[in-house]
Amino acid sequence: MDAPAHPDLATVWSWLAEVPDPEIPVISVTDLGIVRDVAWDGDTLVVTVTPTYSGCPATSLINLELERVLRDHGVTRMRIDRRLSPAWTTDWLSDAARAKLRSFGIAPPVDGTAADGRLAGRIARLSGASNLTVACPRCGSALTEKISQFGSTPCKASYRCKDCLEPFDYFKCI
Repeated sequence: MDAPAHPDLATVWSWLAEVPDPEIPVISVTDLGIVRDVAWDGDTLVVTVTPTYSGCPATSLINLELERVLRDHGVTRMRIDRRLSPAWTTDWLSDAARAKLRSFGIAPPVDGTAADGRLAGRIARLSGASNLTVACPRCGSALTEKISQFGSTPCKASYRCKDCLEPFDYFKCI
């Protein structure tokens, strides 16, 4: 008797895309870029995950949800591997994730910024530039101000738009 066939990896990836991030449910863990790899090791499906940061409180819940969705699709033998290196970065966010964040009212990370919010790159270092312009996700205005380095979750900062006067979260670069 033949052994049952494994689901192909593209199908598994589509299943994992059903798992929302617990802190920002508008994006999936695959949109977030924390699911790094999916592979079969014999009869065991191995899913490699890199948390957004090593102390992320959502990591355990994410792993449980990954296991749940795989079991719901008939995968009984699986392993969730945690990979800390290379460290996760907001560069791993998909374009779809950035658009979903914006439509949900969260400003996505500004390209070219470092984890401390400073503009990165040679020109910024030479000029000493440190002012980050975060566009309002509601009205698109660049006239915004940081209210607090800490927002509703550790990965976000609080901002306010000076045009529409709405507060919003900014997904910080890591």
